Amino acid sequence: MTQPTAIEPQRLQEQKRAARAWQSIHDAQAHLPIEGQEKYGQIARSAPADIIANGLGQTLAFWKAKGKKEAPYRLLLSDLSGWMSSQPGLSNGDLLLWITNTASTSAYRRATAEAIAYLTWVKRFAEAELG
Repeated sequence: MTQPTAIEPQRLQEQKRAARAWQSIHDAQAHLPIEGQEKYGQIARSAPADIIANGLGQTLAFWKAKGKKEAPYRLLLSDLSGWMSSQPGLSNGDLLLWITNTASTSAYRRATAEAIAYLTWVKRFAEAELG
């Protein structure tokens, strides 16, 4: 039997991100009309760059505001919040509330990196599955 390498936990985390992102894309297909799926795909494709350019908190606040009228923003915010809640120490359920009220600077940086890593998978699958 071979010993696990230091790469194993990282690979496992990538697999978990990919599986959750895949589920998010299929949830979007199941719950949004075609136009909503296309919009979800557009948002997902720009999400990592939006976070890098504007910051995680600013991007989430924008999605929350847009989500009042547009379901794709609401769904992507929910998908990301759900993923982040499953990551130890990175959220308490409501990602935006956690960022504004609880997160330390180092936790915010970790959350930003994790959000970008997860959304990169969502982006890849959106490009493949949502036109």
